[in-house]
Amino acid sequence: MITRPIPEPDGLTSLRSLQQLIKQRNLLAALRVFHADLGDVFRISLPGLQTIMLAGAEANRFVLVEARDKLHWRTEDDPVTSLLRDGVLVTDGEAHDALRNSMNRPMHKQSLTQYVETMVTCTDAVIDNWSPNQPMDMLVEMRKVALMILTETLFKVDIAPDMDRMWQPILKTIQYISPGLWILWKQVPRPGYAGRIREMNDYLYQIIDARRAIIHEGEANDLLGILIASGMNNDLIRDQLLTMLIAGHDTSTALLAWALYMLTTHPVVMEQVKQEVDTVLGTTPPTIDNISQLSYLGQVIDETLRMYPPIHLGSRHITEDLEFDGFVLPAGIRLMYSIYLTHYHPKYWDDPDTFNPERFSTQNKRKIAPYTYLPFGGGARNCIGTAFALVESKVILARIIQRFDLSFTGHHVKMKMGATLEPHPNVMVNVRKRLTD
Repeated sequence: MITRPIPEPDGLTSLRSLQQLIKQRNLLAALRVFHADLGDVFRISLPGLQTIMLAGAEANRFVLVEARDKLHWRTEDDPVTSLLRDGVLVTDGEAHDALRNSMNRPMHKQSLTQYVETMVTCTDAVIDNWSPNQPMDMLVEMRKVALMILTETLFKVDIAPDMDRMWQPILKTIQYISPGLWILWKQVPRPGYAGRIREMNDYLYQIIDARRAIIHEGEANDLLGILIASGMNNDLIRDQLLTMLIAGHDTSTALLAWALYMLTTHPVVMEQVKQEVDTVLGTTPPTIDNISQLSYLGQVIDETLRMYPPIHLGSRHITEDLEFDGFVLPAGIRLMYSIYLTHYHPKYWDDPDTFNPERFSTQNKRKIAPYTYLPFGGGARNCIGTAFALVESKVILARIIQRFDLSFTGHHVKMKMGATLEPHPNVMVNVRKRLTD
């Protein structure tokens, strides 16, 4: 087998990437320079970090399907594993498949009908408190909505009375697994986390214990009830609840904040969405039936996910030497595949930096090649909550647009690589009640 060396950035490429990093204050800008200069396979070498980066449809298929069993998620010295322990996100092989099967039912499309009314109620509970006299931070407001919906639908818990108390533990828990110095230095001191994570654990164990006391009342059809009924112990249930709490609400928070940013900075698109919502819904709250008719809003969501995929990067560890596209990928090294780079790949997308919902019209969507659009991953480990997230985002955005006129305040927004790809520092929007509200 003839192999070739994996490209690495030279001095000029490194300088150009540094310039873009400084200019845009974003690591993804540097990655785009590497990708443009080096291609779909390149190596990143830093003190404490040796990584091979892949991009493109063929690479995504390789990671997610062809070599799946030889690429492991779990890394024992990562904070993600330390936090989630035996959560479905950080398990591999048969253990992962068994956990996923036990969690599928409440996430299935058939369960969504009963969730939509709750989604509307939770959205109204938050936006009822919006003040027309001051800008509202959509990153904060959408986190409130997403937390309330997730806990109410999947845990049958109303988090609203505990929102203020749990806000910082939740944010600190997310920050604990966000990219930082720990990637390069595993033993870096990380003060300030243990207490907040303990508060998060205490809250989840209290939820589990309270539900165990009444689980005999009726058939369990939510995630927490199903996990208890399956015979799992409290520790394993806690791991799944925390996984879903973080992965389920933080991704939705990022998507919704970005969608509102794109709508309020693209008035022509906003007007078309508003006309569609008014025509389809009028003043009727969203339902599982009428939101299916909001096709243009769906296109806006799809295009937002293309430009700002919440989970923009996948990470695996190679368990044995592999070959891809003439390159040897050695065992023991970290392998990353970039959803973000694929979503901006000029081979697949015309003018990829332009926000254009028409890419996802019914006619154009058929032309999108497999593994070029992966906002929810792909293969056997694709996001378990894909259908839930798409319905949720439509319901929330439609309900907001039904009730409020929105305008962006004009401040600078950039991408932040946290646990998800979120707008930073916030999305400040002026809100005004519509006359029909």
